[in-house]
Amino acid sequence: MITGAERTERYLPLLKGKRVGMVVNHTSIVSSRQTHLLDTLLKLNIQVVQVFAPEHGFRGNADAGEEVKDGKDSRTGIPIISLYGNNKKPTSAQLKNVDVILFDIQDVGARFYTYISTMFYVMEACAENQKELIVLDRPNPCDYVEGPILKPAYRSFVGMLPIPILHGCTIGELAQMINGEGWITTTKLPCPLTVISMKGWKHGQPYILPVKPSPNLPNAQSIRLYASLCLFEATRISVGRGTTFPFQVLGAPDKKYGGFTFTPESLPGFDKNPMHKGILCYGEDLRNVADVHGFTLRYFLDFYQLSGEGEAFFSRARWFDLLMGTNSVRKAILKGDSEQDIRNSWQKELQTYQSMRKKYLLY
Repeated sequence: MITGAERTERYLPLLKGKRVGMVVNHTSIVSSRQTHLLDTLLKLNIQVVQVFAPEHGFRGNADAGEEVKDGKDSRTGIPIISLYGNNKKPTSAQLKNVDVILFDIQDVGARFYTYISTMFYVMEACAENQKELIVLDRPNPCDYVEGPILKPAYRSFVGMLPIPILHGCTIGELAQMINGEGWITTTKLPCPLTVISMKGWKHGQPYILPVKPSPNLPNAQSIRLYASLCLFEATRISVGRGTTFPFQVLGAPDKKYGGFTFTPESLPGFDKNPMHKGILCYGEDLRNVADVHGFTLRYFLDFYQLSGEGEAFFSRARWFDLLMGTNSVRKAILKGDSEQDIRNSWQKELQTYQSMRKKYLLY
């Protein structure tokens, strides 16, 4: 499998003689050279003038939600502009000295994973300022199409696009969809876009990431469970932040949740200030669960029933609705609907999305 980043012969001619801005992080590795894309391009005498950093920062070690600050790359001296601080969208001033933007970040296939929100804002800024954007494509490691379509009233940085929770696209395909469906509405012009496709990967083919895409997705199991467990972030149930196995366990300081125990601690490289820090949590260990495919509500419904709290279980109800992209799922859970009933409720809109998605598939 050859990623877009490794196909330098395809995109180097598009960069020669131009001032290049890069939207990259620690996942932007050129495996064939065992180097970061920034270092690769500098060695090839490409004029990189600045780097834009998403959530978790250029080096990928900032906590979820932690503000990322502007700075300079200590290794190269290239200025780093945060897209997770004062602004999440590049400003015209920040793009003034750039001719072309190169986007190369590993996504995990979930709508609320914010790297695709960053890509949308970069596309919007490029459309408004008529700057070229080149997306270097990478595989989708959780390649399913499942969950409700986001409704406009629940648009946020954890859900910018009217797509399902698991969107079943690569970032290159999503970029083409954003342009093709006219989702950039701040200007009549589309983003000037080039997608450098991969070779040797097709939809449905498993892919194990060579580096963890963010601090709390350390392995393939956490990525498989991420879409289903992220909903617990709107409750008082821990997903294992502050352990070495985040998004692979569930628990809270109450024995009613199960016999497995863990204690969240401040853990650099994972989470420095996790929920229930220093408190013994009881719950369920999902590290060796084998039937993890796509998106499921079963874990959430099980813990909701165990809690016995009803509406109070949703300690951050608005956050749950933003993650789901709708309030209908929370209402259905409170009403006592089964998982199958809830899944049936979004099948029609999912079929419409599936038909639209086919227009943009590259693999």
